[in-house]
Amino acid sequence: MTPFVRGAFGALFFLYFAYIGLVTPYASLFFANRGFNALEIASLMSMMQITRILGPFSWGWLADFFGERIGIMRFCAALAALVFLFIFLLPNYFAFLVWMFVVHTILSALMPLGESATIQALHRDNSFDQRYGRLRLWGSIGFIAMGLFAGELFQQRGIELFPWVGATVLFALALNTWFLYEPKLVRHQMQKGELLEVLKQRPVQWFLASAFWMIFGHAALYVFYSLYLFDLGYNKFQIGLFWTLGVAAEVIFFYYQSQFLSRFKPKQILQWSFALGVVRFLLIAYVALTPVLIFAQLLHGATFGAHHSATTKLSQRWFSGPLQARGQALIIMIAYGFGGSLGGLCAGWVWEVLGPNQVFAMASLACLLALMAIYFVPDDPNSVAAKQERRLA
Repeated sequence: MTPFVRGAFGALFFLYFAYIGLVTPYASLFFANRGFNALEIASLMSMMQITRILGPFSWGWLADFFGERIGIMRFCAALAALVFLFIFLLPNYFAFLVWMFVVHTILSALMPLGESATIQALHRDNSFDQRYGRLRLWGSIGFIAMGLFAGELFQQRGIELFPWVGATVLFALALNTWFLYEPKLVRHQMQKGELLEVLKQRPVQWFLASAFWMIFGHAALYVFYSLYLFDLGYNKFQIGLFWTLGVAAEVIFFYYQSQFLSRFKPKQILQWSFALGVVRFLLIAYVALTPVLIFAQLLHGATFGAHHSATTKLSQRWFSGPLQARGQALIIMIAYGFGGSLGGLCAGWVWEVLGPNQVFAMASLACLLALMAIYFVPDDPNSVAAKQERRLA
């Protein structure tokens, strides 16, 4: 991967997560400003996760079938930017619900295909451990930059500017896809049932279950953390600072990722990530003091950054070669699609019925279930236990 191509992929991560850094903290405030209630906001925000149920896997299947990633990414980025413009014309809640579904179904192509293209290129250079984190951290930097910029902008000029910022970022993202490049993929003959055979393995099932519960728990953060902070008395710029602090911790992890991956096994990193997730969300739920909330946000480096890197690394044990794009898409579908959408909807119900802080208590319980699930994934894929699991599957 040449420096220019690395720069283009870094820009892809930067712009995509700048968009996420706009929508995740501020879309709920924008929807609240339009007069929607907590359950309606939860449903709207959950569209980002629901579209990851079938969207990424469908795009990944097309990429594996045609041996083409970048062309699909260019098409989807341009179409998403155009569809986003309809936000200026939407008259009611139902229209917003449909719009959120359509935009994010299209956008759901970008990360699984972008991630799989990056992973393949880095594995080809035998440089995944050294360079993946350095590329991926540009996504975190994009999230931080947008969190600070948008927080100050909306505090000074109003949340009504949300659609203009979103449209600008998506058009820049569409333009950047034309600078992406990867060598023509070797088109593999897709074998019927090859992915199903992998999914029958018990360790794979437990691995996917752990990812499901981790993102189920984090859905509470993505949907309601900004509203929770607003209810506690923080203004929009301060809310942006809290998000920025969490993602800054994530950047630090990605920068030093190679040291962690060379010293610890992916399963060990995941175990620590899940355990710290339990602690983080309990603190947010029951000790909502500014110093404690700051500490809890610093744990985002472990609960997201470490989790993402270790999950990506561990997934290569089962999903590689002709299964790579579909494997990445499958993880997104199960974790962010099913886990994120169900977590967001459950969080909306808990917020209305049990109270805001109980949303984060629910998130802590989900992290505990993830910790229990990863226990059943063998450390060594060549161990006797792992071989026995594969025979029984």
